[in-house]
Amino acid sequence: MTHRSGSVTLLEVAPRDGFQSIAAPLPTGEKIAIAERLLDAGVTRMELGSFVSPKAIPQMADMAEIAAHFKGREGCRLSVLVPNAKGASLALAGGYRDLVFVVSVSEAHNRNNVRQSVAQSLDQLRAIVAEMGDGGERLRVDLATSFDCPFTGAVPLDAVRRVFAEALSIAPKAEFALCDTTGRADPLTVARRFETVMADGPADAVWAFHGHDTFGMGVANALFAHSAGVSIIEGAAGGLGGCPFAPGATGNTATEDLHFAFEEGGIATGIDRERLLAAADRIAALPGGKTASHLRNVPRKRALAG
Repeated sequence: MTHRSGSVTLLEVAPRDGFQSIAAPLPTGEKIAIAERLLDAGVTRMELGSFVSPKAIPQMADMAEIAAHFKGREGCRLSVLVPNAKGASLALAGGYRDLVFVVSVSEAHNRNNVRQSVAQSLDQLRAIVAEMGDGGERLRVDLATSFDCPFTGAVPLDAVRRVFAEALSIAPKAEFALCDTTGRADPLTVARRFETVMADGPADAVWAFHGHDTFGMGVANALFAHSAGVSIIEGAAGGLGGCPFAPGATGNTATEDLHFAFEEGGIATGIDRERLLAAADRIAALPGGKTASHLRNVPRKRALAG
């Protein structure tokens, strides 16, 4: 644990990674209302959804309508996830230049997740960067299964370094994220792995961490990632979500739990806890959603005290 700063960016992923875990289609208006509540709470980075085949993830079939509602919104960087060059073209045509591209370090998970080999996904990344025309300056590359794969188990550090090196050569200006897709990582491994992989890249690179709370390590992993120099921590209000292509992975780490941990430790998030909890309550009321949050279970007056 070598670095520490006085602030952290909590990047909200409930409207994308959270909603996609719910099978039955949610009303578009409700999705928009929840995203608005999160913005009202002071969220400054958010994954709004994904431009992906409705056959693969039916919940994202209304992405174009949601994207149109928030187009041009100021005060928050709204990004959309794209699994391939086609999705990127749709996002860019819709006015979204903040893109998130995901490629798994694990060959087995990548084939299960996006039906492509890792090499084919990297070719898609190459096409996306070419279309963006800026070296990936408004792009984040998520390296899924950077710690563990649901199909093959522990992922070797050398494999993470190799995929990162290839992605960096393609998108030298992109942000990068190591993702604990199954939630099996532990805090010490998270810190060591970030320190090693970050040393392979440029000193000014921006890094993010995406974790799940499957093994109860979500908040601790995030704290250790931040101490290693990671400035962006992803979470989902209410702890909604879990990768549909990673069997056994439960919800994302709850944004409100991350908020409590960082703010109580003197690390500013810029987010209002009361409004964030209100948004999490609305998310928890969604039919078919699986949520897991510690702070929401604390009596509200006590959760907001201090």
